[in-house]
Order: sequence, then structure tokens, then C-alpha cells
Amino acid sequence: MDWQLAQDLDVLRSAELMVISPSAHASVMAAAATLEPGDLSTLSRDRDVVAPSGLLVLPEPVVCRNRTGSLSDTAAYGWQFVTQHQVLPTAQYEGVRLSTFMDRDGPVQPDEWRAAVAHARTSGHPMPRLVPDGMYGMRGDNALDATSDGSTQWLTEQHKQLQAALTQASAWRAEPPPDIGEWAGGRVDDPNDDFAFRYMFAFWRLVAQGVTTAQPLTSPPAGPRTPDIPSDPDVRVVRLAQQMPAQRSKETAEGKHVRTYHHRWPVRMHKVRQWYPSAQEHRLIWRGPYIKGPAEAPLMLGEKVYAADT
Repeated sequence: MDWQLAQDLDVLRSAELMVISPSAHASVMAAAATLEPGDLSTLSRDRDVVAPSGLLVLPEPVVCRNRTGSLSDTAAYGWQFVTQHQVLPTAQYEGVRLSTFMDRDGPVQPDEWRAAVAHARTSGHPMPRLVPDGMYGMRGDNALDATSDGSTQWLTEQHKQLQAALTQASAWRAEPPPDIGEWAGGRVDDPNDDFAFRYMFAFWRLVAQGVTTAQPLTSPPAGPRTPDIPSDPDVRVVRLAQQMPAQRSKETAEGKHVRTYHHRWPVRMHKVRQWYPSAQEHRLIWRGPYIKGPAEAPLMLGEKVYAADT
């Protein structure tokens, strides 16, 4: 426990800090929905991961429902490069240690948690806003090439069988995840306890693919300037690099009016396995994503509306 806390503190103290915008976050959520377990084994940390150590703060906590039906929320993800060790058969390989942090005042507030927060406050040692919640190990040595030879599909099926046994069910999903991903807000079902892997894999690949841009917080965002936003050169803001043109109301030659949109909404993207001749390998990428609606309109996610940059 002390060792794990020390690792989390190291991330909070020295990792490169990034804040993801609502629109980019929606794209990552949509991409994560298309991933299968075999896809995660194609991660190459040297090629895909944006920094050896980082902390990614989300625009809102992601609420997940695990295999037992209980809820948890995640407000930030941290990562560090590590060397992972396998006991049988003996091996070691490049890996990434993921840390999840929940929001002390987040949406999941059971009575026991409220009591713990209140006790810490009255004792003079209040809990920090970001509270360590879990730690995971993720392979980063491109263990499987993203080809169509069946290796990733075989690993996915083995993973499903294991999870089916753990949940005492015939299968956790009747059909594989779709190749088209979208997200409209709301809770995420996480029966296999792998959403942290899928989210960060999607984030790293989208950044490496050039779908997003990362700029210092001192760079002024497009659109109206918000005076409450601080400037900090040590913080990078991750935003979408591409968006669809604004859709306006207009009258056709037949006198019919095209609907006017007052919000933007995410997001459909296609998962493909792109062949890279220079590297002689396939890589999992996404075509898209798209944010529909007028560029200056607020982004709408489910029941919430965000004033997002364009």
C-alpha cells in the first residue's frame, strides 16, 4: 500500500500535466467503445505514448459500472513507463503503469465515502481533490501486430472466456464491439475492468494519429476568451484538431428549409487497421472523428451541455 501510494504521489508530483477538452474527451470515449482486448496488445509505448510520465485530467468524471454492478468515477488518469515482469514463462517487457484517480467530490458518493471525507476534514487532514483509486499494468511492447491473421481475435476470445468464467455468465457480450463508435454521455458498463486500458489506448493513438492537438495553457483558445481560465505554461490542453463545418439553415430550390442546429454533438468514427509500408506493419487507427453542428454552438453530451472550444 505504501509503495502504491508512493507511485501515485510521484505521478502527481512530476508527471507532465494535460487537460483534455470536452470535445476531444468525447472522441476518446467513442474510440474506446470500439476496442477489443486483442487491440490493446498492439500498443507500442515508444511510438504511441505521448510522454514517459503523464497525468490526464478529464473535463468531468467518467462513471463506470463494474461486474458486480457497483459504480465508480474516474477524474484523471496517470501513467509511467515501467519494465513489467512475467513469472511463468519468465519474461520481461516494456510496459506502462496506469493509475486512476477519483474525484473526492465526484458523482459517486456512498454513505461510507461521505463519512470518510467528513472524518478526514474534521481531523485536520482533509483528502485531496484527486484521490488514488487503482493501479494497472499495461503492455507497451507491441506484443501483437494489428493484422487480420487472427492473432488479435484469438486473444480477444480467450479474454472473453476468462471474463465469462469470472462473472459466471455464458458471455459478457453477444457481439464484438462495433467498428463505428459514438458516445452521448452517461455511464459506461465495465464488466471486464478494462475501461482504463481502453480509454488511455484510444487517447494515445488519437494523439499519435494527429486527431488532437496539445498546446500550452498560455495559448489562447479559439472563440471568445474566458477570463476565468488561468495561464500555466506547464499545463497542456488537448483539443480536437478536426471538426465538421458548421451546418446552417437554408432554403432549398423547392422552398424547403434545412433544419438549424443549435448544439454540437459527438461523434461517429470508424476503426480501421491501416497498413504502413514504411514500417511494414498494420496499425489500428480511427477515421474521423466528427463533431456535428455549428462551430460556435455548445457541445451537447447526453443531458449536459458544455461550452467547448472550437
